[in-house]
Amino acid sequence: MQLQSSGKFQQFMLSMMLSVSMFCFVGIISLITLPTPAFAQEEKKEGEPAPEEGAKQEKGKINPVVHFFQSIGWVFGMMFAVISVGMVALIIILVLDLRLGEAVPPAFVEEFTDMVNKRQFKQAYDLCKGESSYIARVLTAGMGRLQYGIEDAREAMHAMSDSVKVGKESWNSYLGVIGTLGPLLGLVGTVSGMIGAFRKLGESTKAPEASALASEISHALVVTLVGVGIAVPAIFFFTVFKNRLTGLSVNTLNLADDLLTQMYHNSKKTTGGPASPSVERASTGVQAK
Repeated sequence: MQLQSSGKFQQFMLSMMLSVSMFCFVGIISLITLPTPAFAQEEKKEGEPAPEEGAKQEKGKINPVVHFFQSIGWVFGMMFAVISVGMVALIIILVLDLRLGEAVPPAFVEEFTDMVNKRQFKQAYDLCKGESSYIARVLTAGMGRLQYGIEDAREAMHAMSDSVKVGKESWNSYLGVIGTLGPLLGLVGTVSGMIGAFRKLGESTKAPEASALASEISHALVVTLVGVGIAVPAIFFFTVFKNRLTGLSVNTLNLADDLLTQMYHNSKKTTGGPASPSVERASTGVQAK
């Protein structure tokens, strides 16, 4: 089916994006952690003035990117890398899934409407049964209870809509977890860095070196920065997807109600009864399955 091929394409694209992200991350880490080649200094020529003090200080400068990755450390670095890749994967999945065109495929709605207008109710049910989109699952539940009345069918559709919504919310909830854990992991890094700084102070019998203390304090601050930096987009997208899912479920349920109502009234045009035999046979087929 068209929807199944679309789902396979999304899985393929997601796998490719994750592979490229991991490859780029490992490549950047490898380039940063590679030792910088040392070049032989030119011999000092006679009459050449001695290097100034400022030039000596410039040699001790560290690249900010290298300093960032050295400060975060391997343990927290790998931990935040896994969390970041997982967060990006969740965002991609939800962006692709929480679309109106994905929940309500226009081709499906057009084909379903055409079958209902032609009073091909059994074929319309088979069409819904063969699809896995949001609206198809809601319509399948409603058509299965249509023989008991339109109100009973609407209750079944509402129950199915809530079930589908809960399944999609479970994916979005992981973004909320990442948004909560990010600052907490940053706090763990802060405490760890401060403990290391005080340990340096305790081990030293004289005034400790400023570079040793700066390394521990830098570790604490960088880990805190990364934890908050991961939490900000996670919380932002969690709120965006939550609101989008709410609107998507309402729009899908309203459209499904309109389609089922149209089907119900088309079944009564010639019979004058609660539902035509074709609709009853379709509903009975649902119960039998």
